[in-house]
Order: sequence, then C-alpha cells, then structure tokens
Amino acid sequence: MANLSVWLTPLWLLALGATIGALILLIAWAVVWAVNRPLGRAILSAVQESILLPISYALVALAVLAVVASPLMPLKRMWSSVIRLPQVGPVSFEVTVPPETVDFEVPLSVRVDELQSYTIESAEDVAVNIEPGKGFVEPLLQVEGGLLYEWKPGSRTERTFEEDIQILYLTNESSLPTVVKVTLQTDVEMPEVHDLPVTAASVVALFLGYLLIRWQAPQVSVIATATAKEAVSQPLYILLLAVGVFALVAYVFIPYNTFGEDVKMLKTSGMVTIKILAIIIALWTASVSVSEEIEGRTALTVLSKPVSRRQFILGKFLGIVWPIVLIFVILGLVFLLTVSLKVVYDAREASKLTPDWQACYAEVVRIVPGLVLAFYEAIVFAAISVAISTRLSMLPNLVICGSIYVMGHLGPLIVNSAVGKIVFIKFIGQFISVLFPVLDHYEIEGAIAGSSIVPPEYLLTALLYSFLYCAAAMLLALFFFEDRDLA
Repeated sequence: MANLSVWLTPLWLLALGATIGALILLIAWAVVWAVNRPLGRAILSAVQESILLPISYALVALAVLAVVASPLMPLKRMWSSVIRLPQVGPVSFEVTVPPETVDFEVPLSVRVDELQSYTIESAEDVAVNIEPGKGFVEPLLQVEGGLLYEWKPGSRTERTFEEDIQILYLTNESSLPTVVKVTLQTDVEMPEVHDLPVTAASVVALFLGYLLIRWQAPQVSVIATATAKEAVSQPLYILLLAVGVFALVAYVFIPYNTFGEDVKMLKTSGMVTIKILAIIIALWTASVSVSEEIEGRTALTVLSKPVSRRQFILGKFLGIVWPIVLIFVILGLVFLLTVSLKVVYDAREASKLTPDWQACYAEVVRIVPGLVLAFYEAIVFAAISVAISTRLSMLPNLVICGSIYVMGHLGPLIVNSAVGKIVFIKFIGQFISVLFPVLDHYEIEGAIAGSSIVPPEYLLTALLYSFLYCAAAMLLALFFFEDRDLA
C-alpha cells in the first residue's frame, strides 16, 4: 500500500488539477444553461458528438481517481500549500540604515519552512537579527561590507534562520549610512501544487478552443467532426491505441540492463512510441479521408453543398488533428503512470530504499514538454500529408512523408558535419532545412531523459515554428486542390 501511494501520487495530483478544470467547465456550462437554454443545449450537443466526449470520459475517470485515492495521499499538506500560494514568491527590498544605529526595524513576514534562498548585501558591515538587543554582540548573521551574503540549498553558507521571521533588526555601527539590499525566495511546503492551475487551465483551454472553432467556423467544424468520427471508428485507430497502451506498460518490466538508467530508457522509448503512432494515424487518416474521398467522388458531393474548397481542406485538417489530440490524451496518461511506476519498480528490483513520491513526480513532469513537442511534430506531418493527399494516393503519400521525415533529420546533420564546410554541401543542407521541417527542434528525448528542464520559451518558439509550417502546408494544399478536377 505504501508503494502504491508513492507512484500513484503524481497521477493523483494531475487528476486533481484536471478535476478542477472540469468543475470550472461544468460551472460555466451551468451558468450558460441558466441564462441561455438553447446555447446550453448546443454546447452539450457539441461535446457529445466530438472527441470531447471520450476526453470527458477520461476526465470522469481522473475525477474518480482524485476522490478514491485521497485517503492515501497528502491531502492536508496539499491543501495548506494551495492556500499559501498567493503569499509565496520572491521578496526584495532596499532600506537605508542610518549611521550608528542599533536594531533598525524592517517589518517582514516569512515562514522559515517556506524559505528557499536569500541574499543580503550592504556597503558597510551590518548585523542581522530577528530578535532585538543582540546587535554585533550576538549577531544571528553578520554581513561584511561590499560582500554578498548568499544562502541556497547546497551552498557552504549556513542557513542561519531557524525561526519564522516577523521583523529584521539591522545594526549599523559605522559612521556612514548604508543601503541594505535583501532578496528572499519563498515557496510553499509542497511546490508540486504549482502545476494544479496549469493542468486545470489546459483542460479548460482544450474545451474552449474546440467550442470557439466550432462557433467561428461551423461548416469547417462539421467536416472536421465527421472526419474525426470516421478516423476514431477505424479498426486501425483502435489497434494502434491498444498497441500503444500495451507497449507503454511492457516498457516498465523490460530489463534494459543500463545499470540504474532504466527510467531514462523508458522515457525515451515511450515518447518515441507515442509520436510514431500519432504520425501513422495522421498519415493514414489524411490518405483515407482526403485522397480516397477525391478518388471516390465523395468530395464532389460535399462540395456540391454550400461548402468551399478552402473549408473542405481546413475541415479535413482539423478532423485529423482531433484524433491526434485524443491519442495523446489517452496514451499520455498511461505514459505518465508508467514512468511513475518505473521509478518505484526499479528501486525495488535493485533492492534500494523506496523513493519518495517527489522523485516520481519529478520524472513525470520532465516528460510533459516532450509529449507537447511530439504533438507539434505529429500536427506538422498531418498538414504535410493533407497537402500531398490532394494530388496523390495513399502509397505515394506514405513514401513522400517517410522521405520528409528522413530529410528533416538530415539537413542539420549535413550543415553541422565536417563535409558541411564545403560551400555546395552547406548550401544543400541549408536548402533542406528551409524546405523541409527541421525535426531536430522536436527531438529532445535525450535531454528530457537526462533530467534537463525544457523552458516554456522553447515550447512557445516550437509552437510558432509549427504554426507557420502548418500554415505553409495548408496554403500548398489549397493551391493543389483549387484546380483539382473532382468529376
């Protein structure tokens, strides 16, 4: 039971954040239903007939997990940390201490158990205390003039503060005034709760994004919904989903013989598996939904209605994106669970002490950016495949996309290799990097497996790059499809 609570706690926190997001959506829908009943029915119908329905089932499962597993989880500690979130963060201030001053008071409210690091700097020697009357006789800490006094975990400087800070007493015995600069970094007892709002916001953004697209482009959304339903109902989709779940679970028990690095291998293997399966679904759906509908004259029937060719192509693209979103949600949740389980499983297999749940959570959080980048890559290939499917059938589509996958990795290698110094070879490499997507932007499995932190700025840059490339691919698809003879 103890091991269960260790590896299940990261997913419980994720489930808690997702449940908060679902509750926000339910409250918002209830308000809409009370104010505008037809709009409330339209929103409910949009959820029931789209990929939001299976995602809603996943949210219900996560909500059940959040409730059922709560007795085994650090619920009180989590709640107290959530309450303290608005009160923590960086605290910086400057004060001028007059000359020959004892116990200059600086009001401050800092809990010592939330203190993560601090720095104090002064032009003159200053004694710092949290009790009056000690000065330089019994200073809690003494800051030498012109030198930075710094403490953070792992530093040689002693922490010094062992009690909550209500007032800082600064003593300046020199004949000159001095400016004292103090910076403190505080955080809650359970820093993992910072991810609860992020998870909740992601759930809300997914639903609102879908509904916004449906509201702004209803005809495109109808085509996208029909395409997504067709893709999800295909036996290949169910088969690949089952293969993905089986592989991710099996990776936990496979002995990699890496001398304690099995978790890294699991993270790398899992991310590659999910990405490849998503790309296969994107290519297959684009070929079946676009190419075969054009060849089978189904597209002509659709375009005979008040639907433009532009709406047809954009609808098909969105209809491929939604099944990719669904497979990342399902396999992503399974992957997060298996990574957390692998940390505990490896410790038991190596006869080590059972790690704490924070170690499991750290490994789980590190793979989320990798899943996001893998999703970007799958979307880019979906856009490319749609453009190719407007002119070619399934087999050429698969061959060309496979070649693009190779060339997307080859361009940077050519430029950075020794032969890349040759002008002509360098030009070829740069031309490939411009024409084809640079897939190395998405390939960070090694960095994530090596416990590196992916900054949010990188994810935003990759999102912008993916958006621009998808826009270019859609323009190419519209160009190819505009004069395509459908009769």
